[in-house]
This record gives sequence, structure tokens and C-alpha cells, in this order.
Amino acid sequence: MFSAAAYPCPCGTAVAAPLVAGAPPVRIVRRTWDDEWVTVSCTGCGRRDEWPQPELGCPCGALLRIPVRPVTVGAGCDAVNGAAHYLREIGFPDVLRSGERPEAGVDLRGPGIVARVDLGPRPADSRAVECLWLSALTESAVSAFFSLAGYADEARERADTLGVPLFLLDPTGVPRPVNGPAAELDRSHA
Repeated sequence: MFSAAAYPCPCGTAVAAPLVAGAPPVRIVRRTWDDEWVTVSCTGCGRRDEWPQPELGCPCGALLRIPVRPVTVGAGCDAVNGAAHYLREIGFPDVLRSGERPEAGVDLRGPGIVARVDLGPRPADSRAVECLWLSALTESAVSAFFSLAGYADEARERADTLGVPLFLLDPTGVPRPVNGPAAELDRSHA
């Protein structure tokens, strides 16, 4: 039985990432800095900090990442990391933050994918969906839109018309498909 290493919080409490019981480990093919860390809350003082993602070396030489339970999204970086992690899991392993910063969100890009993470407090509008679609079109890439606050009705309608996958980031930072193109993207890369 595997148990995650515990690290000391500044308050003195030992903190370990909460593992997902029964979930299979995932082989690490390519390491990235963002994948090395997981946000965990200290049970002693409640402080949220980044701790090493639990990993295990297999006798065959493979390095395996042990799945951990998602934590509540507490900051924009958690939402961005959740979206990036999801995209890597469904088949876009080289997704990274773009150097460009849209007004109300963050772009994620990789070979074949352009994504937007909207961190704003209001539902995303149709203009934001169209801008993402155009960006993906110019790069011959798949698009994906992630939002913390959801989508206005006209944004959902426009996304359906353009085939833009829309995802809602739930309180734990896990993306949930909210339209047909998102469900299709989720299924096609599962």
C-alpha cells in the first residue's frame, strides 16, 4: 500500500496530499514543472500551499504519478492548473500557459490546442467565445473554453454553432463539459 510523503507546514503540522483510493497510477511520459506540484490545505492551520505531487518508481523503470483528490479552487492559478491538467490528461501533453494575457482570462496553448480559462466573476459572453474560436482557427487547432462563473445564454448558443467546447470548473477545479462539443472532446480523448 502506497502512502504519500508528508511535509512540514510552517505551523508544524505534517501535510500529505490526499490520495484517491483505488485510482490507477498514471505513467509519467514527460515531466513539466506544473505537474510536479499539487495544492494541499494544511489540516492544522488551513494554509493552502504547493507540495510535491506523489510519485512512485516502478521496478520496470517507469515513473508513476499517484492520483490525488482535487482541492477547492482558491485562486486563479488553481483554475488554470486544473484546466491545464485536464487538457494533458485528454491527450494534449505539451499544453502550457501562453505569454499573452487576455483581459479576463488566461490562454493555454499546445500543439493542436488553444484554450481559454476565464477567471472573471461574471459568466463568459459570446464575444469571448468567438475570440477563442478565431484564435484556434488561425492556428488550425482545437479550442476549449473553461470558466469559473459559467456562460451567458448567447455564449452557449454561439459556442454550439461554432463547435467550441465549453467547460465549467467546479469548486474542486475539475472541468465539467457543459455543451455537446465539450462532451465530444471529453469522450474522444478518454
